[in-house]
Amino acid sequence: MTVGAGITVADGKLNVLENCVLTDVHDNIFVTPATGDAFTNGAFVGVRSDQIGSRRVFPIGKLQGLRFMCVFRFKMWWMTQRMGNSGKDIPFETQFLIVEAHDGSHFGTENEDVSADQSALYTVFLPILEGDFRAVLQGNANDELEICLESGDPAVDGFEGSHLVFMAAGSDPFDVITNAVKTVERHLQTFCHRDRKKMPDMLNWFGWCTWDAFYTDVTTDGVRQGLESLEKGGIPPKFVIIDDGWQSVGMDPNSIESKADNTANFANRLTHIKENHKFQKDGKEGHRIDDPAMGLRHIVTEIKDQRDVKYVYVWHAITGYWGGVRPGVTEMEHYESKLSYPVSSPGVQSYEPCDALNSITKNGLGLVNPEKVFNFYNELHSYLASAGIDGVKVDVQNILETLGAGHGGRVKLARKYHQALEASISRNFHDNGIISCMSHNTDGLYSAKRTAVIRASDDFWPRDPASHTIHIASVAYNTVFLGEFMQPDWDMFHSFHPMAEYHGAARAVGGCAIYVSDKPGQHDFNLLKKLVLPDGSILRAKLPGRPTRDCLFSDPARDGKSLLKIWNLNNFNGIVGAFNCQGAGWCKVGKKNLIHDEQPGTITGVIRAQDVDYLPRVTDDSWTGDVVLYSHLGGEVMYLHKNTSLPITLKAREFEVFTVVPVKNLSNGTVFAPIGLIEMFNSGGAIQKLEYETGGAASITMKVRGCGIFGAYSSGRPKRITVDTKEIEFGYEEGSGLISLALRVPEQELYLWNITIEL
Repeated sequence: MTVGAGITVADGKLNVLENCVLTDVHDNIFVTPATGDAFTNGAFVGVRSDQIGSRRVFPIGKLQGLRFMCVFRFKMWWMTQRMGNSGKDIPFETQFLIVEAHDGSHFGTENEDVSADQSALYTVFLPILEGDFRAVLQGNANDELEICLESGDPAVDGFEGSHLVFMAAGSDPFDVITNAVKTVERHLQTFCHRDRKKMPDMLNWFGWCTWDAFYTDVTTDGVRQGLESLEKGGIPPKFVIIDDGWQSVGMDPNSIESKADNTANFANRLTHIKENHKFQKDGKEGHRIDDPAMGLRHIVTEIKDQRDVKYVYVWHAITGYWGGVRPGVTEMEHYESKLSYPVSSPGVQSYEPCDALNSITKNGLGLVNPEKVFNFYNELHSYLASAGIDGVKVDVQNILETLGAGHGGRVKLARKYHQALEASISRNFHDNGIISCMSHNTDGLYSAKRTAVIRASDDFWPRDPASHTIHIASVAYNTVFLGEFMQPDWDMFHSFHPMAEYHGAARAVGGCAIYVSDKPGQHDFNLLKKLVLPDGSILRAKLPGRPTRDCLFSDPARDGKSLLKIWNLNNFNGIVGAFNCQGAGWCKVGKKNLIHDEQPGTITGVIRAQDVDYLPRVTDDSWTGDVVLYSHLGGEVMYLHKNTSLPITLKAREFEVFTVVPVKNLSNGTVFAPIGLIEMFNSGGAIQKLEYETGGAASITMKVRGCGIFGAYSSGRPKRITVDTKEIEFGYEEGSGLISLALRVPEQELYLWNITIEL
C-alpha cells in the first residue's frame, strides 16, 4: 500500500478520499504525498520501472463508469475537449483530466441536506514534466488509463519516474484545479500560476488585428484604412496587432513552396530582423532603408499620434518565421542557425494532418542555436521597441517539441527558448507585452514564468460554418486548464458575420481581450457598441470564463441535449452566457471539424445563481442567496429566490447572456440589486464601486464607468437619484422593479460617474 494525502493505492485500487477511481491498478504504480505547503488531498503518481527509452507507455489502472472531461491535442498546436466514462475514451495527448468520483448533478437543487457520502467529489489528473521528460495521459482498449512519457531525443532515455502525474481531489472542481496547479508550481518551480503574473493593459481595450483583413498582403496603407474605418463608426481601436506579413522573409532556392489559402508561405524563412519594404516609408521591393525613422517607426508613430492608438503589437514565430531563420544570411550569421527537421510524437501523428507542419518537415527549419537565442530575441525586440512597438504575438510555439533531438530533448529545448523569450520581453516590453499562440503543450505551459496571455483554441475561421460553435465550446473547456496558467485569448472575430453576435457574446463572458479582424468598411457597429465604450475601453470580467459546474461532463457540441453555459465574475455580480453549440465537432474518424447535424434541435436548460461558482466571494455575510437576473437579448428582469432556477430555451446557434446580481435587503425593507449598463453584454462590469447605506438609511452609492442606460432592480420606487451630485430624471417599472437612467458620454477617458440612489 502506498499513501498520498487522501489518495491511496492498495489491493489493486486507486482510492481518492475512500472513493475508488481506478481498478486493476498495476503493481508498479505508487503515490507520493506532496511536500511543503501543499494540497491537502493530493499526491504524485509514479512508476517503478527498469525500462529505458525516449518514449515509454505505462498503464496505471482501469477507469470505468465514472464521467470525465479531458482536454487533449487534436493537432500539433491546439487542444479541444472530450467527454466520456471509460478509459478507452481518453485520447492520445491528453494534458488534463477531471473525473467525477461522485455524481455532482444534484448541485444547486433545493435539497440542501445532502449527506457527505453523496456529495460531489472531483478528481484532477495533471500529467507534468519530470527532468527531461514530459508525461501525457491516454487510454487503451482495455479501459486502462496510461502514462505516456517522452523526451523527444533518442539520446535522452533514462528517467526517475516518481513524479509523473499530480492528482488532487475536492468538492469544488474549480478550487481543486487551481490548488492542484499551484501545488505543481511549487514542486516544479519552472512556471508561475496566472495569479502571480502581470496582465498587459491591452486586455482592457478594444483592438483590431490585420490578419483576416489582409493576411500576409498587409501594408501600412491597410493599417491606416482599418483603423480609420472603425474610428469613423465611433469604435476606436486602442490596440493593434500587425500580424504575419511585415517581416523580411524568403525561400531557399531548393525549398518547396507551401502556400496556405490565406497566402502564408510556410517554406519562407526570416532573412532580416527588420521590416520588409511594405513597412518602410516609400519602400521599394529589393531595397532596404537603414534609417530607423523610415522603418516601422513611421507607421507606429503615425497611428499612435493621429489615431490615439495606445498599444501596437507585431507577430513573429518563436523560431523567427514558419521556416525559422535562414542559415548563412550575413546580418544573422551570429545566431548560428542550422537546418533541423521536425520529428513529431506518435500521439500527434495520429491526429489531424497539418500543412504547416508537413511543409516544415519537408523543407526543414532554420533553428537558432539555443545558446544564441536570447541574443536573437533581444536584438529583434529591442529594434521593435525602438520603433514604438509595445509587444509581440509569438506564434508556432509547439514546433520546438519536434526539434529536441541533439539538444537534450523537447523539455530542455523548450525551456531554453522560453526563458530567453521571457527575458527579452521583460527587458524590452515593460507591460509584459506578449501573446502566446499555437502553444498548447505542457512543455511550454510548465516553463512560462511571465507570459500572461495565451490563445485558447484553434483559429476563428470566418468561412468554415462548422467551426463557430466548436470554437466557443473548445475555448470554454480548454480554459478550465489553460486559465490556471494565463488569461485565455478567444482570438479575433469579424463583427460583420452571420455568427458575429454569438462570438461577441462569448468574448464578453470570457474575460479576455476583445478585438476584431474586420476588413475596412465591413463592420457591425451596433454589435460593437455592446462590447466597447466610446473611449475604446471594454467592460472586462475578472476571471477566465469557464463552463458552469453542471456543464463540466456534458458534451454541448455532440450530445443533442445540453446547452453550454459559461460563467464569470465582476466586482459585485456575475455573468453567465448560455449557448446552443450542438451540431458540429472535431471528428476522431475524419480527423477534422465536421457538421454532424445540419439541423440541431432546440434545447432547454436552466440558469441559476449557483452557475456563477464564485458569486459568494463578491457578497457579504448578509446575502440570502436570492439574485436578480437580467437577460441581455430578452431585456427582462427576473427575481430568483435561493436554490430556484429559470428555464431557458435556445434554438441552434442561439445564445443569451445573463447578469446575475446578489440582492441586498436594506434597513427600510426595500430589496435592491444594481445591474449595470443594460445595453452592454457584460452589464455588471460597469460597476466599479458599491456601498450600501453609508450616506443614511436606504441609500446606495456607486461608481460606474461608461455611458448609456444604467439599470437596477428595486422593490420600491426611488425617492431621488443623483449623478455627480446632480439630481436626474429616471424611469421605474412597477411590475419588474427596473430602475433606468441615462448616462451621457463622459469627456474623460475611463471616467467614473458617482451615482447615489435614495430609496
